Amino acid sequence: MKILILGGDGFCGWPTALHLSARDHDVAIVDNLSRRNIDNELETSSLTPIRPIGERIRAWKEITGKVTSFYNFDVAENYHRLLTLIAEWQPDAIVHFAEQRAAPYSMKSSYHKRYTVNNNLNATNNLLAAIVESGVDSHVVHLGTMGVYGYGAAGMKIPEGYLPIKLEEDGKVIHREILYPADPGSIYHLTKTQDQLLFAFYNKIDEVRVTDLHQGIVWGTQTEETSLDERLINRFDYDGDYGTVLNRFLLQAAIGFPLTVHGTGGQTRAFINIQDTVRCIELAIMNPPQKSERVRIFNQMTETFRLIDLAEMISGLTGVPISHLPNPRKEADTNDLYVENRSLIGLGLEPIMLNSSLLGEIRDIAKKYASNCDRSKIPCVSKW
Repeated sequence: MKILILGGDGFCGWPTALHLSARDHDVAIVDNLSRRNIDNELETSSLTPIRPIGERIRAWKEITGKVTSFYNFDVAENYHRLLTLIAEWQPDAIVHFAEQRAAPYSMKSSYHKRYTVNNNLNATNNLLAAIVESGVDSHVVHLGTMGVYGYGAAGMKIPEGYLPIKLEEDGKVIHREILYPADPGSIYHLTKTQDQLLFAFYNKIDEVRVTDLHQGIVWGTQTEETSLDERLINRFDYDGDYGTVLNRFLLQAAIGFPLTVHGTGGQTRAFINIQDTVRCIELAIMNPPQKSERVRIFNQMTETFRLIDLAEMISGLTGVPISHLPNPRKEADTNDLYVENRSLIGLGLEPIMLNSSLLGEIRDIAKKYASNCDRSKIPCVSKW
């Protein structure tokens, strides 16, 4: 298949590009390298040494013989370049990672809020408009977030995107399914809820085929492909804006920095390993919806954990103490989270479950590159 990956230089995009290329798909990457520029803004960097995108692509070709094309432009701004690429290349599938992905970053200031909204919503709308204008029947696979559901007490298992409802009026019972009511906790999460509405609209009006993957928090760094050569290594973010909570804990454990648990640690979150992320993308691509089918929504997660339980697990493995800090986010001290995830399991996903041996692998990455850590970047300073 011909697969276009928007945002293919990022934490999830790069390993996905390699995973699909390794399986003999014709892969092209579009990225404006904005994530690298944000590192410059925040005066931080990935713990692992990220090579320039050109060197990454040359190394992949050298190791595997496979060619991956790269186009440097901004999907949110350069509509006609996107339209021309889709019209000329005619991809079978387009994987959409081209969005600012960090909730804390999106809440740093009015600038960061406006940037996140402009970038994320324009990128999504431009993609959908370009598919319609080009006349190319590309299947869109979008990386969304479990955060669209919010973290309130649902009192039930959260369904995959759609909520069945029953209304009684004038003696009649009406059954419908609606998008699960959104409850975003940041501007970033808000943009993902708006993505849902854009997908539903273009699907209804123009029959654009879409699979929306509501992903949990990603843990881990390497996949089979990124492990082949250090030039292919994936990002490891540990800073307070972009570092995912489990990877942050592992880096902190590796350098003896007390594990930063915000508030009680009773917040429950959904998690997925980076290797499972790329596998889920592949499963979604290989099982596309039909032309007239509504937007498919899958919950892309494998386990749920309370944050304090994760911290205690890592503290028990490493002896590094836990430090309870004020929570910089406006959220409940505790929450339950029960999630339906049968669709991807039914398509063949065999989840990598979090256990001490896999935690050890990630800890080894953290230890190997610990000298690259700037301890001043570990605290979470974006508050809302």
